[in-house]
Amino acid sequence: MSTIFIAGQRWISNPEPELGLGIILEAANRRVVIAFPAAEEERTYASAAAPLSRVLFQVGDNIDVPKQGPLIVTEQQEHNGCIVYFAEDENGDIHPVPEQILSANIKLSNAKERLLAGQVEHHRRFALRAATLEQQNTSQAASTRGLLGPRVQLLPHQMYIAAEVASRAAPRVLLADEVGLGKTIEAGLIIHQLLLLERAKRVLIVVPDSLVHQWLVEMLRRFNLKFSIYNEARCRQIDEYEDEPSSVFFDEEESKEKEENPFEEAQLVICPLSWISSHERRQQQLCDA
Repeated sequence: MSTIFIAGQRWISNPEPELGLGIILEAANRRVVIAFPAAEEERTYASAAAPLSRVLFQVGDNIDVPKQGPLIVTEQQEHNGCIVYFAEDENGDIHPVPEQILSANIKLSNAKERLLAGQVEHHRRFALRAATLEQQNTSQAASTRGLLGPRVQLLPHQMYIAAEVASRAAPRVLLADEVGLGKTIEAGLIIHQLLLLERAKRVLIVVPDSLVHQWLVEMLRRFNLKFSIYNEARCRQIDEYEDEPSSVFFDEEESKEKEENPFEEAQLVICPLSWISSHERRQQQLCDA
């Protein structure tokens, strides 16, 4: 059976199977033009490297023909490079079905359908995917997961502290190194690993006012952690936004009873110590969040 491109043949796109069943419009001058009626799209490829797979239905397969419904293939014949199917309807009648009139709404999604349609890839791609999954599994199981990504110098004492603390079931520690030995980096490593391992979902950092922006920059630049700075102005802004009625059926009494918590708007938060320590209401909202 012919495998060259011939006008009228039905093919499917390997990288875009969602386009449905295509039909060859032209095959000449080392190029092939294929239309995809279901998606109302048209593609032009080099004949030698076209990412297309021939769609051939075998005896016993179901095919769909517009205005005729589903049919069962009983025989197939080749004429000038194209296929004519002989298919049986629900009444037992046999109908000749040129492949050109097959429904374009076909998607080869499972492995069996793709295999029977000849939509296969080179074994090197399978080997690459298998090797990728193996490396991914090795990376996820590594004890150093979460410690190697940050943009920091790998100092032994920092790595030891971060790995030791992050390995605990419920870390509760006081980092008390000398000035300049990297307590911020140690804390960042611990936070980064706990987040990456999904042992922590949300993080709150409370620091002296003068260090708020320093921690914000360090967390972003070294660990790619995008924290949000929370203060009274930001909380009020969120409160005012939440208080705005969202529909014509706004119930003021219900809105008062259901007070929104501004700390639920972010997963990674930095707060100045002086502000949060002087606002009991915000402290309660923090605990509730």
